[in-house]
This record gives sequence, C-alpha cells and structure tokens, in this order.
Amino acid sequence: MMVEMLTESVGQFGYFALFFTLWLGIVGMPIPDEVIVLSAGVLTSMNILEILPAFIATYLGVVSGLSLGYVLGRMLGAPALNWIGRKKGMGKYVQQAQSLLEKYGSYALCISYFLPVVRHVVPYLVGIGKMTFRRYAAFSYTTGLVWTLILFFAGHFMGNNVANLNAFLSMFNQGLVVGIAVLVLVAGASIYGYKVWKRKRVSVLSTKTLVNENERSE
Repeated sequence: MMVEMLTESVGQFGYFALFFTLWLGIVGMPIPDEVIVLSAGVLTSMNILEILPAFIATYLGVVSGLSLGYVLGRMLGAPALNWIGRKKGMGKYVQQAQSLLEKYGSYALCISYFLPVVRHVVPYLVGIGKMTFRRYAAFSYTTGLVWTLILFFAGHFMGNNVANLNAFLSMFNQGLVVGIAVLVLVAGASIYGYKVWKRKRVSVLSTKTLVNENERSE
C-alpha cells in the first residue's frame, strides 16, 4: 500500500515526495516513518528510484521533520508542549518522552528513534529545555543516519515482500531499542569512570607539584 502511494507521489513530485512525506510526520501523519523509509528502499530495489538521491532525500526528510519539532519547542516553549498534549492519545507519548529524558538525558534522543511517535515528542521537549542545537544535532543526526541506513537498505534488499518487511519492523523496534539502551548505559559508565580517573589523576599531579614546591623551598 505504502509502496504504491510513494510510487504515485514520486511520479508527480520526484524525490521531493520522499522528503515531504517524512517531513509531514511532525504534524501527525498517520503512516509511521519506519514504513516510509522501508518503502523508499523497496522502490530502489524495483529500479523506480536511484539509491543515492533516494537515500539523501529520505535522510533529510527524517532529520528535518524532527528538527522542526526542536525549533518549535525552543521558540514557543511550554505552549508547544500544551499543543502536543491536546492531541488525542498523545498524553502517554509525552509521558514516555519525559521519562526517557529523566532517565537517559541527551541519550534519549538516540533511544527515541526506535519508539514510534515518541521520536517526534522528544525533540519538542529538548527544545523546550533549551538544549543547544549543536548538542541536539550531534545526538539526533548521528542516530538518524544509522536508523535510516538500516531501514532503507533493509527495504532495498528485501524488496516488496510484505511479510518479511513486517517481521523485520517488529524485530527492529523491539530489539534495537534494548541494544541502544545497553550501549547508552555502557557509554555513561565509561564516561563516569573516565571522569573519576581524571579527577584522581589531577589530584595526584597536584599533590606531586605541591611536594616538589615544598622540597625546593626547603
């Protein structure tokens, strides 16, 4: 169904159709981003689209749609959150996004990519929280590249096989979010361990310097 719709859109608007279809996710388009990215990959396997321009249009559509949420959150503040919360059924996703941010901080931007709808809410919240765009882009754009690569080329290599694509989507969203969470915890522990080691090293160097100065003064 999505492949046919994209084929018609691409026929009319070219590669811009991929970009705008994903960009419209920010206003609550009912088709999940995962399905659109997979379908874009399928179209390249059918030689309807060229791989490189299709991938670029898809990736830009993903990150620009989420970035718009960040910009709106940063510019509008709390009213942006109220606007999201008023949408039917969005309350639970806002709570999930807030929980992720409280638990993982900036890494919630990475984890949320693997949670439908939540991925669109988190950018609003970090924008409201005044996260710098540089930090937002570092986390969101890098994860978005990996996320898009996996889904796009899964669609390309599986082709228009609906059963395989559905099975892959289920495994993708359930399995990778756990893997990302583990990686985040490992990264957090590593950073914490490095900071502890660095503080101890500075303390030891300071002590040695003080001892040397005392010895010279004697």
